[in-house]
Amino acid sequence: MKNIIFILLFVTLNGATCEKEHEVIRSFCYWKTDLNFENTDDSLIRDLKVQHLYVRFFDIDWNPYAKEPLPVATIRNTSLNESNPEITPSIFITNEVVLQSNKKQLDSLAIRIAKRVEQIGVNINEAKADKIANAIVYPKDYYKNENYKRINYDSVKSIELAKLKVDFKEILIDCDWTEKSKNNYFYLLKQIKKGFPTAQVSATIRLWQYKYASKAGIPPVDKGLLMCYNLTKPEDFKTKNSIGTSEELAQYIRHDQYKLKLDIALPLYSWAVVFRGNQFKGILSDYDQLRNDTIKLKKISDIKYVLQDDILVGQTYLRNGDEIRIEKISEEELEKMISIIKSKIKIDNQTKVTFFSFDKKYINDYGTQNISRYYESF
Repeated sequence: MKNIIFILLFVTLNGATCEKEHEVIRSFCYWKTDLNFENTDDSLIRDLKVQHLYVRFFDIDWNPYAKEPLPVATIRNTSLNESNPEITPSIFITNEVVLQSNKKQLDSLAIRIAKRVEQIGVNINEAKADKIANAIVYPKDYYKNENYKRINYDSVKSIELAKLKVDFKEILIDCDWTEKSKNNYFYLLKQIKKGFPTAQVSATIRLWQYKYASKAGIPPVDKGLLMCYNLTKPEDFKTKNSIGTSEELAQYIRHDQYKLKLDIALPLYSWAVVFRGNQFKGILSDYDQLRNDTIKLKKISDIKYVLQDDILVGQTYLRNGDEIRIEKISEEELEKMISIIKSKIKIDNQTKVTFFSFDKKYINDYGTQNISRYYESF
């Protein structure tokens, strides 16, 4: 009897210790020029239980004519539908900006970034207030109700807008800085922080910056987002998969001494890299129609194809004999990459695990069940 009790107690305790100690924050990168969710987007957010989105608000590039950094490609149509994930504004800054700018220009840039983020936040709130006001002023089947009394739309929208505040908890700055540009970049980050006194400022960390932290430096931010993809250049004809492989990832994540709390970003996309005579000609993101054409596309290996005819794909003209390399991270490779990350980087219930990028095409390609399993693997 004592033995039975002991066995049951052991099983109970062992089972308890095997339970997951944490659940990561489910996140995606949203890297489009329009934040305009459709019903299908909302369904995917709900199905995947996504709690957070990094949304590209705008880029900062160096203008050679004005000889100053200027915002470009600002996001439009800032409208979410039914889903309501937390949003982190993300700003991409080219390395040339921090190389070319002087301190005075960086001071001014930090102020402009804060103002533009605030304005986009107002636009998002206006879109939310607009939806709420429409639902109140024009309820379902209101035209069938003989006693319906129309309410002033502008008044309702103003009331609802007043309830909404621009209050981002985090701001992400994305820049592939170098040893040469790090002093200017780190100075800019400190100035940006002044414009967001109540928010955390985070920065993307490339894998080389993680591996060679002593050379690259640690950015003066609250935390980092480790970008675990784009490990090699797609222009390299000999590259097997420029998006990444677990073998390459393991060569970069070789220590656990990075002095900054890290969130994780992993790839969830694919593309076709085109070569002509071993020379890089471009990248096709929408290549499904081409890949399914078994007459005009001859498979020569697991990842490589050769065109058998001239063809127009979107706005890209391809020629007979062009070689095409299809790049995608397999399910097995993603699981291996997750294991490598977990072996060196502390993961807890405050860790955001982010997939790049939020796109119905890629999500449907991988499948919501598989993506949920990747989250759960952490």
